[in-house]
Amino acid sequence: MTPRDSMAGRPRVLIVDDEKLIRWSLAEELRSHGYEPLEAGNLAEARAHLETSDLELCIFDIRLPDGSGIDLLKEVRVDDQDTPIIMITGHGNVATAVEVTRAGATEYIPKPFDLREMMLVVGRASSSGREKRELRALRAHTGKGGYGELVGASASMASMFELLHRLEDADAPTVLILGESGTGKDLVARAIHRRSRRKDEPFLEIDCTGLSDALIQSELFGHERGSFTDAKARKLGLFEVAGRGSIFLDEIGELSMGTQSKLLRALENRRFKRVGGTQDIHLRARIIAATNRDLNAEVDAGRFRKDLYYRLNVIPVQVPPLRDRAGDVERLVEFFVRRLAADMGRPTPRVTSAARERLVGYEWPGNVRELRNVLERAVILCREAVIGTEDLPGELGGGGAPAMSSGRFLLPEDGLDLAALERDLVNQALERTGHNQSQAARLLGIGRFALRYRMEKMGLLPGRDAGA
Repeated sequence: MTPRDSMAGRPRVLIVDDEKLIRWSLAEELRSHGYEPLEAGNLAEARAHLETSDLELCIFDIRLPDGSGIDLLKEVRVDDQDTPIIMITGHGNVATAVEVTRAGATEYIPKPFDLREMMLVVGRASSSGREKRELRALRAHTGKGGYGELVGASASMASMFELLHRLEDADAPTVLILGESGTGKDLVARAIHRRSRRKDEPFLEIDCTGLSDALIQSELFGHERGSFTDAKARKLGLFEVAGRGSIFLDEIGELSMGTQSKLLRALENRRFKRVGGTQDIHLRARIIAATNRDLNAEVDAGRFRKDLYYRLNVIPVQVPPLRDRAGDVERLVEFFVRRLAADMGRPTPRVTSAARERLVGYEWPGNVRELRNVLERAVILCREAVIGTEDLPGELGGGGAPAMSSGRFLLPEDGLDLAALERDLVNQALERTGHNQSQAARLLGIGRFALRYRMEKMGLLPGRDAGA
């Protein structure tokens, strides 16, 4: 099975199940979401497809007429670590889930399953697999390395990678990631978790921006039934659900002083209580915090607790801005152009030398996020698979309008419906990422919990009436 660098047609998904009705239902749903389904009713048919087809993703049933889907999973993983494989079974238990996970399954879903939920899993797994293939392709082409999902070979990135390597064997209880907006602090947090001893435990994240004290404390600590008006049942918070995993507190500088105080007590004592509760619960998770603020200045201004800053700042990781990453812009341009074209099902465009010169010479105040947005626009607008200066925004000396990521959005003279605009942007981000909430949140420049909060407010969460 050969991984795809890019695909001009519909991405192929292999369905392996001996039940014709399940294969038909999945195939119809996949077609409606832009995939090309291939079907197999047994191991022999599946192996024939695996040998001859370029696949985006596989869906294997465990019990098949001529053997086990787990054996097929293991066969694929011998040569291919990137293609996502979703395992399904009508005879699931905890032992089976553990076995398929250890064998390399991306997801495990028991039967019967909801087709809408399945497509959310397919979209999430597809995006993850595509990122792995693109990272591998970029490194093979450039001969340069990276760290996790981070791409870069500049001196400033090499220095950060060295620190991250040293963190792999050091199970520090807190890590503080510092850097400007758009530098990829969330990618650094995920890399720290995935290269640590905690990699098999949960990685949970929350964006501290724009959330009320009550909501953020409920998300972190959980709450007891009746602890406030809408608390109709006990809820476990991230500190409890994470177990020995990692919790990523994005934009921690946005927390109120009251929430900072409660967080400090939890970190100092490694214990916490649910909101409205009396029982002490042991905090076993690692806390990874990030901010684009100068916390020293925030402490001096009385907006951030000095003792909390010292507690968090045990292991500081500084993410360099793109303007200080000499040589990395060209690598990132190639990476994003290839990946974005693959996401859109288009051939990879060639970037002209004049356009490349403009991209390399720009200061990038919005950092990597701004670069990605500019290149996404260029991939969409370019003609004949060539990105020229005319496809770049005005601030880069191109022929287009300024990009929103680095300039102001101009309010129309007759105004606009802000709620409708926000809903439309959330829908666009979800559709573009196959309803992968983490990826959609990244497109919108917010955290996953902030996105879920908006989705819940708009009635867009799975299982809810989208028109509510």
